[in-house]
Amino acid sequence: MKLIDALGVEHRRLAGDETPRIVSLVPSLTELLCDLGLADALVGRTGFCIHPAETVRGIAKVGGTKDVNIEKIRRLAPTHLVVNIDENEKPTVEALAAFVPVVIVTHPLDPRDNPGLYRLLGGIFGADDAAARLCAAFEQEYAALAALPPAPASRVLYCIWQDPWMTVSRDTYIARMLALAGMRQWQAPDEQRRYPVFTWSDALAGEIDEVLLSSEPYRFTEAHVDAIERQTGKPARLVDGEMMSWYGSRAIAGLRYLRELRRE
Repeated sequence: MKLIDALGVEHRRLAGDETPRIVSLVPSLTELLCDLGLADALVGRTGFCIHPAETVRGIAKVGGTKDVNIEKIRRLAPTHLVVNIDENEKPTVEALAAFVPVVIVTHPLDPRDNPGLYRLLGGIFGADDAAARLCAAFEQEYAALAALPPAPASRVLYCIWQDPWMTVSRDTYIARMLALAGMRQWQAPDEQRRYPVFTWSDALAGEIDEVLLSSEPYRFTEAHVDAIERQTGKPARLVDGEMMSWYGSRAIAGLRYLRELRRE
C-alpha cells in the first residue's frame, strides 16, 4: 500500500533500525500516535495535546497549534512533523519544513477518512498491526451506528464560539459527524467560510429544530443552554466537542457518542 498524505506526497516506511523523533502539532493525532504505540517516538507536542494525559505529560510542549515555537522544535531535532491543513498555519509549516526532514500533512474531512489515517501513520512508523486493530474497532462502531433505525431528520445549529457567535459550515468534519446521527447542520449565509459568524434572529430560529453548544473550543455551560432556549424558543443542549471534532483514534469513541445522541 502506498503511503500518501493529504498533499499527495508519498512517504516511505521507516526501516527497522531507524528511530523516529516525531513532533505532532495536532492534538487528535498526538493521541492517535500514542494509541499506535508510538508515544516513545514523540519528542514534541502542542499545549492542546492533552490525551492521553499521563503519557503526554512527559512530552515537551512547543506552543499552540497556531503559535508554534520554531526554535524549540529545531532544538528537539525531529525527523518527522505531523500537521493538519485546518489546524496549523501554512507559513509555520513551511518554516519547519526547512529543517524537519519529513512533514506529514493530514486533512480528514469525513469520519470515513479515519481508517486511512490510521494506515498512513501506522505504515510510516511500522505500527501496521496497531493500525489494523484501530481500523477494525472503527468499522465495528460505524456498523453499529449504521444499524440503528433511521432517525427523524433534525435541523441543528452547532455553536463553537460566543462573542462573536460562530458555527461550522457543512463542509467540515463536525457537520459530517452530525449527519451520521441524522442531524443536518444549519447552512449559514456565509457558507464559504468553514467557521461562519452568525447573529441570532427570529428567522434563524425558524430554520432550526435544536441548538447544540460544544464544550470546545468555547466552554459553553448550562447557563448558555437556558439563555438560548429563552431567546430562541428552541431546545438546546451541551455536546462533547472532542467527541464531535477529534478525528484519529478518538473518532472510535466519537461514533459511540453519536449512538447516544441518536437514542436521545
